[in-house]
Amino acid sequence: MSEQTPARELVDYAAAAERIGFDYAVISDHYFPWVEEMGHSPYCWSVLGAAAQVTERLPLMTYVTCPIMRYHPAVVAQKAATMGVLSQGRFTLGLGAGENLNEHVIGEGWPPVDTRHRMFAEAVQIIRKLFSGEYVTHQGEFFDVDSAKLYDLPERPVPIGIAASGGQSAELAAEYGDVLVINDPMPEVVQQFNASGGDGKPVYGQLALAYDTDAEAAKQRAHELWRWSSVGGWKVMAELPGPVNFAAAAGTVRPEDVAQSVPCGSDVDAVVQGVKEFADAGYTHVALVQIGHDQQQPFFDWAEKELLPALRNL
Repeated sequence: MSEQTPARELVDYAAAAERIGFDYAVISDHYFPWVEEMGHSPYCWSVLGAAAQVTERLPLMTYVTCPIMRYHPAVVAQKAATMGVLSQGRFTLGLGAGENLNEHVIGEGWPPVDTRHRMFAEAVQIIRKLFSGEYVTHQGEFFDVDSAKLYDLPERPVPIGIAASGGQSAELAAEYGDVLVINDPMPEVVQQFNASGGDGKPVYGQLALAYDTDAEAAKQRAHELWRWSSVGGWKVMAELPGPVNFAAAAGTVRPEDVAQSVPCGSDVDAVVQGVKEFADAGYTHVALVQIGHDQQQPFFDWAEKELLPALRNL
């Protein structure tokens, strides 16, 4: 579930995903879409609450929430705990250090990356303490918490997923997280996570695809909506302030460039191979992002009949 889809349809898609047999659903937590063509970016916590009510077994997860600027970590902890209750224990709080794209809206500037990582580590510790159900008072380098306590908690603490892109963040994820989140197949980061104490914990990745019976139409749609993903890696993307900047940075990206990492069309084997790269790198979960909500129902039909059975045989 992402910025390319209206809020009401996102809720319907969660129900459909459960009905046809998907194992879980994730949602990005954005203020802006990456490019204007996506056209939507609803408040993910409202969508999650509604999705929890139209599903019964489907695990839900933020992929991911930034707890350092737009939200204070104490507020994130309350939101997540409430989602744990509403979903009857089916919610995982995915956390990451964020993007300028979403966090600049509060008008306090975008800190350097090293500062953001220190802010993030402190925020995760605050959230962990609040999940205990005890009063928390904290005076830190970046955040203050004055006698906060969560009164609505699920039976078991909400699992925390931590996004990583290198060794330092992998070590943080191993120490404070229950789940590792990495978009791309990065076996070296998974190995660092395991070596730092994360061995045996789930590892989540993400594979974008563009389903269509017309492979060329799928490629063009993937380029229109997903070209931003080829602008130069997370160190670049985390700094760009708006959709217009992502579009400018992706100005030289061609449809064939996007298709190198995004399966386009209706070739089941191409998607299976993409998922296998994650599995071979040590990932336990892979979220599939269907690009273009106008093809979502045909994608569900194809996934139920062809794709999911093939993936089950991996």
